[in-house]
Amino acid sequence: MPELPEVEVVRRGLADHVAGRRIASAELLGLRVARRHVAGPADLARRVTGARVDAVRRRGKYLWLVLEHGTGPDGHREALQVHLGMSGQLLVEAADAPDEKHLHARFRFDDDGPELRFVDQRTFGGMQLAELVGGPGDDPDDEVPTTVAHIAPDPFGASYEQGAVVERMKRRDSAVKRVLLDQTVVSGIGNIYADESLWRARVHGERPASSLTRPTLHRILDAAYEVMEAALQQGGTSFDALYVNVNGASGYFDRSLHAYGQEGRPCTRCGTPIRREAFMNRSSFSCPRCQPRPRRRVGSPT
Repeated sequence: MPELPEVEVVRRGLADHVAGRRIASAELLGLRVARRHVAGPADLARRVTGARVDAVRRRGKYLWLVLEHGTGPDGHREALQVHLGMSGQLLVEAADAPDEKHLHARFRFDDDGPELRFVDQRTFGGMQLAELVGGPGDDPDDEVPTTVAHIAPDPFGASYEQGAVVERMKRRDSAVKRVLLDQTVVSGIGNIYADESLWRARVHGERPASSLTRPTLHRILDAAYEVMEAALQQGGTSFDALYVNVNGASGYFDRSLHAYGQEGRPCTRCGTPIRREAFMNRSSFSCPRCQPRPRRRVGSPT
């Protein structure tokens, strides 16, 4: 699943190409693309038709279009939330461009300009309409779909308070990497950027979060922001052709990774070969010298 930088790259592309335009028609192909929308694809298509895309927002890995329906006292706003899943792509294409093999949704606009398409090879992604809560105001970061209201702010959000995140982490006895991946503690950090953040901070992911000092936790969160900002500048991390921006281009931050996926390669800081360890049916990568393993893994017998 794409992490914060990849989703933010898509959000920025949509903001440039879609925000401010009115949806003339929507076509949803098949049932899976709208399986999270209880009323079904026909209802979703009907309800978005005629709406103006007021803005494109994101919190953590979650992305949505703010839709403006009508004006005056009868007008209302809601969110079209897009789940990219493992392979979802939002592409801005010319109306006469050939349909993609795994096309699941098409949105045409009343200006007859480029259309928005949702392509998903593995079909884990989809769309749903949700009510916006929090209310628009000086801080649009506080206005989120009801489906995202339980997700914590991310390090790029205006409502993010790192001190509060540190205090939440200090109350957790779980391994610090597990805590970083908990989207109710801090959102947007996935397996790739957790490993990279911990490498930068020189902390092993199995260290209990509660055992770390507050300055160390701040250092980890600072590293998370720094590595995701660097990834964002390079279009995100793309290991295959499925993670692309709205123009179909892949990111290239995978060339700058220091820990994730680098098993056996020398640590760029000390030269020790990077190790791979099993982690939650996935993998963790770290430097044995820069990130010494704790004496006892969290959850292991005493």
